[in-house]
Amino acid sequence: MRLLIVANKAKPAVAKALDEMLPWLKQRVTVVGVEADHGIDISQILADAILVLGGDGTLLSAARRLGGKQIPMLGVNFGRLGFLASFTPAQFHEQFDAFVAGKLHISARQVIEASVIGADVECQLGEKGGLESKRRFHATALNDTVITAGPPFHMIELEIAADGQEGGAGARYFGDGVIVATASGSTAYNVSAGGPIISPNVEAICITPLCPHSLSFRPVVISINSTVVVKATKVNDGTTMFCDGQASTRLTTGERVVIRKSPNSVLLVENPQAGEWRTLAQKLNWAATPGYHQDAEGKVQ
Repeated sequence: MRLLIVANKAKPAVAKALDEMLPWLKQRVTVVGVEADHGIDISQILADAILVLGGDGTLLSAARRLGGKQIPMLGVNFGRLGFLASFTPAQFHEQFDAFVAGKLHISARQVIEASVIGADVECQLGEKGGLESKRRFHATALNDTVITAGPPFHMIELEIAADGQEGGAGARYFGDGVIVATASGSTAYNVSAGGPIISPNVEAICITPLCPHSLSFRPVVISINSTVVVKATKVNDGTTMFCDGQASTRLTTGERVVIRKSPNSVLLVENPQAGEWRTLAQKLNWAATPGYHQDAEGKVQ
């Protein structure tokens, strides 16, 4: 196996672990390179797998820089939560030989693509090649595409539509922005904003408004095959669209953001010791029972 290592050396624990791992790894695989997460294109490196040392942010960066190339990534978590980078350092050592032997499950995670079309640009979304030739910006996201109000932090007005229901048929609202999250990204910013948790096996995306000035605008889950269009009806100077918190562009009044399923997925090596329910319980304290303690007299509080 040809192994590329992407390591976030800004984390002291990663730099130390990498020094300890390299001799051990070189006894088992061919290490074709060590990339220090500096944003270079890694899609041209010949590798059979990618080992990501850092956290979910490091893995998201590596996935974006793969440019759709179908190379499995195994993430070792040195961050805080680690939903995507699901292996602990100890579990990595326990499971690595099984991975090299092809015994670990590899899942194809859905990716979305966000394109920005200028306010004065006519574009038929159903037309083959129409969007690609007219967009001024595009990026992919494994987790989410987020539009935030930005400075001077006044509420913005957005119009959201799906599957061709534009031109006044969409939902218009005032608020701080919107999150369009994949199932993989539903446990990230989306859940913090009150959106639902979606199983990675479900082919869906979630539209979650950020602080809508309405009591009735709730998150909506739709098919991953839907095309979502967000029109910037009234925005601030600093209103920005982010893909996975990394690739970004400012938005101006009248521009449209078109979000749809990417033709390419991201391959993740699944940790057999980190099932979906266990991960939610351990990392988000999901379904945890209330904590009780006793006072000085032994009474339960």
